[in-house]
Amino acid sequence: MWIVKLALRRPYTFVVMAIAIALLGVVTILRMPTDIFPEIDIPVIAVVWNYTGMAPEEMEQRFTSNYERALSTTVNDIEHIESQSLAGVAVIKVFFQPGAKIEAATAQVTAISQTVVRQFPPGTTPPLIIRYSASTVPIVQIGLESDTMPEQQLFDAGANFLRTGLATVQGAQIPWPYGGKNRQIQIDLDLPRLYAWGLSPSDVSNALTAQNLILPSGTVKMGEREYPVRVNSSAATVKELADLPVTVIGNTTVYVRDVASVRDGFAPQTSMVHSNGRRAALLSVLKAGGASTLDIVARVRAALPGILATLPKDFRATPLFDQSVFVRAAVFGVVEEATIAAGLTALMILLFLGSWRSTLIVVVSIPLSILVSVIALGALGQTLNTMTLGGMALAVGILVDDATVEIENIHRNLGQKKPLVRAILDGAAQIAVPAFVSTLCICIVFVPVAFLTGAVRSLFLPLALAVVFAMMTSYLLSRTLVPTMVRYLLSGEAKLYQHGGHAAGAPPKDGGAEGPSGGTGPIWAIHHRVNVAFEALRARYGALLAWALEHRGHVGAALAAIALGSLGLLPLLGRDFFPAVDAGQIKLHVRAAPDTRIEESETLFGRIEATIRQEIPADQIDTVLDVIGTPYSGINLALSDGSLISSADGEILVSLKHHHAPTAGMVRALRRRLDRDFPGTTFFFVAPDISTQVLNFGLAAPLDVEIVVPRQNAA
Repeated sequence: MWIVKLALRRPYTFVVMAIAIALLGVVTILRMPTDIFPEIDIPVIAVVWNYTGMAPEEMEQRFTSNYERALSTTVNDIEHIESQSLAGVAVIKVFFQPGAKIEAATAQVTAISQTVVRQFPPGTTPPLIIRYSASTVPIVQIGLESDTMPEQQLFDAGANFLRTGLATVQGAQIPWPYGGKNRQIQIDLDLPRLYAWGLSPSDVSNALTAQNLILPSGTVKMGEREYPVRVNSSAATVKELADLPVTVIGNTTVYVRDVASVRDGFAPQTSMVHSNGRRAALLSVLKAGGASTLDIVARVRAALPGILATLPKDFRATPLFDQSVFVRAAVFGVVEEATIAAGLTALMILLFLGSWRSTLIVVVSIPLSILVSVIALGALGQTLNTMTLGGMALAVGILVDDATVEIENIHRNLGQKKPLVRAILDGAAQIAVPAFVSTLCICIVFVPVAFLTGAVRSLFLPLALAVVFAMMTSYLLSRTLVPTMVRYLLSGEAKLYQHGGHAAGAPPKDGGAEGPSGGTGPIWAIHHRVNVAFEALRARYGALLAWALEHRGHVGAALAAIALGSLGLLPLLGRDFFPAVDAGQIKLHVRAAPDTRIEESETLFGRIEATIRQEIPADQIDTVLDVIGTPYSGINLALSDGSLISSADGEILVSLKHHHAPTAGMVRALRRRLDRDFPGTTFFFVAPDISTQVLNFGLAAPLDVEIVVPRQNAA
């Protein structure tokens, strides 16, 4: 009661409070990150070891196993460790317990990595240590194409110019490009000529190591000035590298050009990309941490023109498979549904109350309660996503309860000829405890969510908080702002009651156009018809209830039969963590026969792509992208699902146009056709959309089958 009296004594205080909530809520919405799901708090660190040329078995025995044993004794709060050993690279992902301090974990992993590096084969360099998260998924792919530039120049432009330019985009994480050719200066030895001089390949290697270097040399002081001295014998051009001497035999100097051919070439190609049938390169932009997907994609698109202006005009960078479109559609879809729900709620209140003033008082509590929930979530570091917005949409219909009950009770007290202030105080006091208990009952339903653990907690706790914050705010507003608005907006209705006006819900006695609570003629007429129809419905319901009470046995048996019959439908329902999403994208993983060369894989992918275009109508396909082979950098393996393990592996991404047939039907047709036309090739479809990728927590599929084979010693 004291807070209601305070609101009536200090009305401007609570009006200003409402205005402050509105302003601060709008500012919070503009500043909060927007994403498809809340940030999933699974602390993971990826460690990437590189040793060029070493076989996968050797990488596993000399690097992975030893490093895992070192981690288990020196790093705290490890939940489990996953590793992947490929040719020349090992990726170890360290998963930590929920709530572990990722900064401390990174420091411990870094410390032990610097120690064990001395125990590994000679020449081993310290590993790359990368923070990894379940929400670190590709949000946009940038296709790199050119009509004249060779593949090594495409890769070079993407890795050294476009990638570094986009590195300044806040929240973006960009690994090395896929496809293209990794540009290198190649020295092709002419072995017959080399052996004719009595030399070996190691002689050429030693000569390059000894001469192609930069030495520190200090400065020299001459007169009043001091000059830096540069001792730079590093070759600046291909010709200078070819002119380096290898050895002196007699009076003849043997140069590199005499025993080898030096060219601006590329490393052996292990990755290929096709964009709509043409050779290209691909740059993946990943979302890091709790950054907003929409903001990252917008910043990337804004930065691209400025970066492309510094590159050749024939170089094209085209954003593909933009996940922000799906995120925006999902988020704004929830907002749209919540807005419709609020509008329908307001319409129902207007029809049953018959007063736009009373409706306004009740409806004002909806946006204010939601904005307070947004402010609280923003203060807790949450984002605007389908879970938090879904919680607010879920609460829309409930938020009006406190205000509606209070308005109706105030009208009842006004009907007893009480003065307006006394009617407000009595009306608020009479329903204070029931309304508070009702609000608590709704909030307490979400209390068990606080006891969830793991990724489920990260997903559903924001939803529960959104509902609870909005509900508690709704009750607070019903104690403060609602009485204040009633005092000033319903003063005219109070006078009608004081002067013997008609009771609420009855039409005007004089046939006037205005009802007892300020309704205009059409509104009051509709309100009157609704009340008449409702009273008729209530009478029929009463008769039906009386019949049911007289035939309790038959009614109970019928309800039991319906309940038991519905259980028979349970086997027909599928089970899943989240509903399936049709994002208009298909991602197909292809695995050819083991040891297939990448050139043969390219031919196979061309045939598979032609089959896909036969199965899916051309007017429904937007883009087809092939990624074949293993990436050039272990960073890509650490930040992906790790399914690309050899030159026989690859993925085909198909983006469908806006008005397309159901994707699930296309997937079923492709699965039948591909299994029939390409025997011996393995196909499986993986998650293409950001929502399923996040829910799979970085794995290629939601079901992860682990096969453990004990190590057996050879006889």
